[in-house]
Amino acid sequence: MRTLVCMFGLSEEQKEAVRKTVPDWKVVFGRPKELDDALFWEAEVVCGWSPAVEAEGLKPESKLRWLQSYSAGVDKMPLEKLAQKGVLLTTASGIHGVPMSELTIGFMLSFARGLHTAVRNQSKHNWEPQSQYGELKDKTAGIIGAGEIGTELGRLLKAFGMKTLGVRRSDKPAEYMDETFTIDRLNDVLPQCDYVVNILPYTRETEKLFNEERFALMKRSAYFINIGRGPSADTETLVTALREGVIAGAGLDVTDPEPLPKEHPLWEMDNVIITPHIGGNSDRYAERAGEILLENLKAYAATGRPARNVVDYEREY
Repeated sequence: MRTLVCMFGLSEEQKEAVRKTVPDWKVVFGRPKELDDALFWEAEVVCGWSPAVEAEGLKPESKLRWLQSYSAGVDKMPLEKLAQKGVLLTTASGIHGVPMSELTIGFMLSFARGLHTAVRNQSKHNWEPQSQYGELKDKTAGIIGAGEIGTELGRLLKAFGMKTLGVRRSDKPAEYMDETFTIDRLNDVLPQCDYVVNILPYTRETEKLFNEERFALMKRSAYFINIGRGPSADTETLVTALREGVIAGAGLDVTDPEPLPKEHPLWEMDNVIITPHIGGNSDRYAERAGEILLENLKAYAATGRPARNVVDYEREY
């Protein structure tokens, strides 16, 4: 009998939909600690990740053929082992569009309207307005990684009257972007932006993509927002750029290292807002993850291949 093991926190309605999609399969739901490790050896499909999946599911004789991740990023997963075994890996890409876009706008509004300064002043009981406040209207945002999240961000930014410049691997025009550029033209885009938003995944190609050279290309009034992966930015040169006024500030949902050590200088900078990698968190996360799983499971049951978010092992995303 074919077996599916799901560690997602699905609703009862979604669990029933999974069972109906593969009625002749053995379907097991549970948290990682509740499940017998041997299940991962016999499972053809696993939804979620735990050390037992690697220990049992990636054995040469195991039955694993498709792994549906609960997250969009795969940089923490054993991609080489999965590729060698021929396992189809799919992500939850697209699930984060709304919460990550809203967080990004929160960073932007905080910097434009001085909310970060106001919160610090409030904690000290200081009534101290800034000398100047800005607006988002007519400002330019560079969206570095104009995929599903970038498209949702672009849609929302247009409502604020902003100009959007999308950067992506493909030269295919991205929706809600005034202009779309390939990644090799990043240096042409950066000087135009009031806000630079990194949404790129972590790969060997994106490691320290934002370095001393690229921070120097940005306007001195520009803000760098990182909601992608921490290692995409060279932390040491980011700190220097912030200290020396090369850029105006940074909104960081991801850092390198992570968690950020308590003694790290970024914590003490008044022009930095840090959130603890919660950009994708939402009270609707499990619901949306279930929707992606069901779409992929229906396709897999019919054709042997999931429908969306299949990872390209060579590109590492």
